[in-house]
Amino acid sequence: MIKNKYFQNIEQYRQDMTIQAELNEFPMQFITTWGLFSPRTIDEGSRLLLKYIEINPTDNCLDIGCGYGPLGLTIAKTAREGKTTLIDKDFVAIEYTEKNIKINNLSNCETFLSNGLNQIGKRRFHLIVSNIPAKVGNELLSLFLYDAKQHLEPGGRIYVVTITGIRRYIERSFKEVFGNYKKVKQGKTYTVAMAIK
Repeated sequence: MIKNKYFQNIEQYRQDMTIQAELNEFPMQFITTWGLFSPRTIDEGSRLLLKYIEINPTDNCLDIGCGYGPLGLTIAKTAREGKTTLIDKDFVAIEYTEKNIKINNLSNCETFLSNGLNQIGKRRFHLIVSNIPAKVGNELLSLFLYDAKQHLEPGGRIYVVTITGIRRYIERSFKEVFGNYKKVKQGKTYTVAMAIK
């Protein structure tokens, strides 16, 4: 007989979960599953980034590492006259993002399975966002920032949220790649930073 409570609930773990959240004053719904980042609630870093980001109605936007889509889909609600592209290297993330685009009645979004920015072609953006994992690694972060700059329109903005412990590394990297850096908001756990091309 299995005594571990997690094994006793195994069938329950196969079921999709639903998150209801108000993000930037929009009522949003997300279908999620185990294996995706923060599957039971919208994480604190994403909420902080959404609170302090500036989005124009006509912005073309890119969400790198979109997960199930909380950042990108909320941004798409504000940038209704632009197009929002959501990319992730995880096919499960893309599958759930596509479900959530439909659930939230968005027609101005597209998704790509992409390792970094290698599948987005020549698209260019006014706004790029990412909730960067703490253990992304210097190599991948360097690729991400370099490629992001190539895909930003002149005057375009990049916003990232990271754990506060790597804020100085982000500051140095932004200054090296973009020539500028602004700390938008620093909390105890997360920091939102931005740069302009």
